[in-house]
Amino acid sequence: MPHALFIALFGLLSILSLGTIIWLLSLALRDVSMIDIAWGLGFIVLASIYALGLGAQTPRQIVLLIMITAWGLRLSLYLLRRKWGTPEDYRYQALRASHGKRFAWVSLVTVFWLQAVILWIVALPLFEVFRQPGPKHLAALDIAAILVFAIGFFFESVGDWQLSRFRADPKNQGKILNRGLWRYTRHPNYFGDAVVWWGFFLMAVSNPSSWWTIVSPILMTVLLLKISGVALLEKTLTETKPGYREYLEATSAFIPWPPRRRSESTSP
Repeated sequence: MPHALFIALFGLLSILSLGTIIWLLSLALRDVSMIDIAWGLGFIVLASIYALGLGAQTPRQIVLLIMITAWGLRLSLYLLRRKWGTPEDYRYQALRASHGKRFAWVSLVTVFWLQAVILWIVALPLFEVFRQPGPKHLAALDIAAILVFAIGFFFESVGDWQLSRFRADPKNQGKILNRGLWRYTRHPNYFGDAVVWWGFFLMAVSNPSSWWTIVSPILMTVLLLKISGVALLEKTLTETKPGYREYLEATSAFIPWPPRRRSESTSP
């Protein structure tokens, strides 16, 4: 077996094992939400395995390791802080109720192992950067990748910070955040997350043979827009939060854009 393929499969096995450990912890705590906190850390673990197994010697590899560590740590620490002292996420509560006694094994396969496999696929650009060292100096696409990553990291981290501050103020109970970045996109954090992974893809594609890793940012964008992010959250908010439909009609769903005036948002 080629060495790179062995490292890739070892990475997959490691992430599946990590998912299993977190699953055991979730059984003890009766809280599947632990998997969300571990999402960012999982990428750091996988990138570290690739760096150690395939080598991290060129500037682009070192920069990538720094970027994925900064992104993963910030995300996991933010989710840990938000999660601390709160009940299990409503999505997992619904899954628990629908499967009854079988829930433990169902959650292992459909939550923990499934997310581990998705994480491994999304991380393919990281694998390619460590598999192919590329030029000794940062190439033009590498610089572009860093800039794209910085834009995404800004939107994701600032969007989360603004949301945390808004929720922490009791005066905002029942209100809708439509200031700051949230004035221009209903989901600056999700938009930023997607952009981050397009940045990682650009760094991988500095080696033209790595174009196939485009599956990573496409998958992440689809997940955020159609499955676990925008679509799922907005269905709940539209049903439970007064005034959200008006905000929805006036504000861009994903890509930041100046808000529509009321006459524009209510026109047929």
